[in-house]
Amino acid sequence: MPSKARVLLVGTGGIGTIAALNLERGGLAEVTCVLRSNYEAVISKGIEIISCEHGHIKNWRPTAVLNAVPLIRDEDSSTFFDYIVCTTKNIPDVIPSICETISPAVTPGHTVIVLIQNGLNIEKPFLSRFPQNVILSGVSRCDAHEIAHGVIEQKEEDDLHIAAFRNPLLDQDTQQKAAQQFVHIYGAGGKTNVRHEPNWERDRWSKLVYNATLNPICALTRVNTGDLQTAGSALDRLVIPAMKEVVEVSKAVGIELPDDIIETTIRKNPMERKIAPSMQKDMEKGNLLEHENLIGEVVREAQKQGVSTPTLSVLYELCSTVQWRVANERGIRIS
Repeated sequence: MPSKARVLLVGTGGIGTIAALNLERGGLAEVTCVLRSNYEAVISKGIEIISCEHGHIKNWRPTAVLNAVPLIRDEDSSTFFDYIVCTTKNIPDVIPSICETISPAVTPGHTVIVLIQNGLNIEKPFLSRFPQNVILSGVSRCDAHEIAHGVIEQKEEDDLHIAAFRNPLLDQDTQQKAAQQFVHIYGAGGKTNVRHEPNWERDRWSKLVYNATLNPICALTRVNTGDLQTAGSALDRLVIPAMKEVVEVSKAVGIELPDDIIETTIRKNPMERKIAPSMQKDMEKGNLLEHENLIGEVVREAQKQGVSTPTLSVLYELCSTVQWRVANERGIRIS
């Protein structure tokens, strides 16, 4: 590997931009960002970043900016990407899938694919499509959003957990070392809390207590996490029952979450902060929803294990119906 790792980052919204900034500022990576809706804005004036960790940065650009994933040819190893970091919303029902989108830039047996994305079972299509490549899990807890084209606001410290998804075809030690090396590169700038967290299953189920419940409930009701706690009996009769269902499914698949996980999750969303989860923001913008891996996979795991999930099942069907409407309105193909 050269002195600087070559990184392709797909999905330069809030989380993606902060990831690119951390990778570049550590001095161990050069990042090529693939942009879509904000491409022209970034080309003309760079990215403005208002960050609780990095301060106010104007006209920032990564090493390179593209408007599409490049085609990398096997015969030119100097163009190989060492890492492809995916920070797009995880919407597997949209065609083409993120697997197909990044495939032209993946070098079999070389490129490490990093999924800084939410949800359950997100690694399965990647392990199937890229069996010779290490696939890393990134669980991010960071409040960063694009508030205008090319303007990113980070209101909460970047907390990123990295682990290797288990690829049965590759040596386990090689996969663990790849995770540790990415942590080293990402954290070299010293402005982020990134660590190797091997127990990615527990990490993901822990975050699903929030993502499978507050995310869709706030989106469907358009009530933020703070107001939801004082909105009649919504907390006791809707939020907490849904969270209990997530915990029960996790137990059924062998993942033990802390006894106070529900209390802790609610406490981390205090009433006065009035947090609007990402799915609520997508709903308000008329965007597609990230519901399949956040809720759908939990419901499907529950069905396999014979666990009843009445609240989650209703949330999933409501989100699926909204997804159908939005896709039809925008002429988007969904599978």
